[in-house]
Amino acid sequence: MKDLALRWTRWLTDAVRQHLLDAGLLFLRVGLGATMMLAHGWGKLTSYGEKADSFPDPLGVGSPLSMALAVFAEFFCSLLLIAGLGTRLAAANLIVTMAVAFFLVHGDDPWQRKELAFVYLLPYVALFLTGPGRWSCDALIVRWLGAAKGEA
Repeated sequence: MKDLALRWTRWLTDAVRQHLLDAGLLFLRVGLGATMMLAHGWGKLTSYGEKADSFPDPLGVGSPLSMALAVFAEFFCSLLLIAGLGTRLAAANLIVTMAVAFFLVHGDDPWQRKELAFVYLLPYVALFLTGPGRWSCDALIVRWLGAAKGEA
């Protein structure tokens, strides 16, 4: 067993750890973003005309604006999350949307009704804290800006 642990730690170099971290963050961004966008955002976007006037208004800004904010976060910010573009800003919008859903829209509901908002909230907070990883548009922009500074 000790031999197996030694082989594992030799294989798991810093470079390999970084690649695994970046792969995990990419998997999380794409899976979470696509699920939110397709399962929730797309439906709200395509039914906006019919449902905007009856959408919950927990912030008191009017039902159409509440739905527009939800669509912006759930569809458009999910697209940004998938690409890793403006990841922390996109995650912040999704955190606010899920917190509103969990605490305000479903605040008085039983756990089973509000659990999904909480399950989405946790990985959005994780992505906000970690950032998108090196396999993202954000990282490409940082590298490009760094290269541009080096050329000047």
